[in-house]
Amino acid sequence: MLPTLVENPKTFSVLNLPVHLLDNYTAWLLKRLENKQGTHVVTLNAEMAILAQQDPTVAQIIEQADLVIPDGAGIIFYLRLRGQKQQRCPGIELAQSLVQQIGELGQPCSIAFYGGKPGIPEKAAQIWQQKLPKLSLLSNHGYLNEEEQQQWQTTLQQKQPKLILVGLGVPRQELWIQQHRYLCPDAIWIGVGGSFDIWSGNKTRAPLWLQKSNLEWLYRLYQEPWRWRRMLALPEFFWQSLKF
Repeated sequence: MLPTLVENPKTFSVLNLPVHLLDNYTAWLLKRLENKQGTHVVTLNAEMAILAQQDPTVAQIIEQADLVIPDGAGIIFYLRLRGQKQQRCPGIELAQSLVQQIGELGQPCSIAFYGGKPGIPEKAAQIWQQKLPKLSLLSNHGYLNEEEQQQWQTTLQQKQPKLILVGLGVPRQELWIQQHRYLCPDAIWIGVGGSFDIWSGNKTRAPLWLQKSNLEWLYRLYQEPWRWRRMLALPEFFWQSLKF
């Protein structure tokens, strides 16, 4: 008997971009994985939503993604203004949940980390390995030359990891996923930004009180002040959110 396909969840439009509304994104993705339904997950925040207005390619990738989660506080703000009581789902937490649960299955070569500076994804993989001895990981940094890139793609195609986390930054990671999904058509693909930096201990996540106050973006700006230009998207998103 063929498995029953997992239906797409309800969506709500945020600045003409779809956001999927679920109580448990991890469970939905694990069911998709079980059914071998390849899935591209986009972690949408205000910055990416404004970028999509300026870049049709980014907008198209978001529109075509299998799952768009409300990663940023701005997205939650937009939804709640319109009566949608959705909880924020940070991409790093979704990725952690999937690594944890897939890792506990103990199946070989099940997860791949790609992106970040040399040594960072490898360190992140090592730390996860210590937490979950049954976990099997592939890892590679995001500064590969052309030959190394080809070798990495060949490895992915041969090993067929179940979960592929790509930390190349927005929108580079979304573009890379769109171009290379064919390598592992049954996998879950997620752009995870700087998650490898956090997992490796190279950087720290915002204190819990800032996370709960939806001010994690402020802590990230403190850590990476060069991001201030990109943060100019936040007031633009705020004003557009007020337009009904």
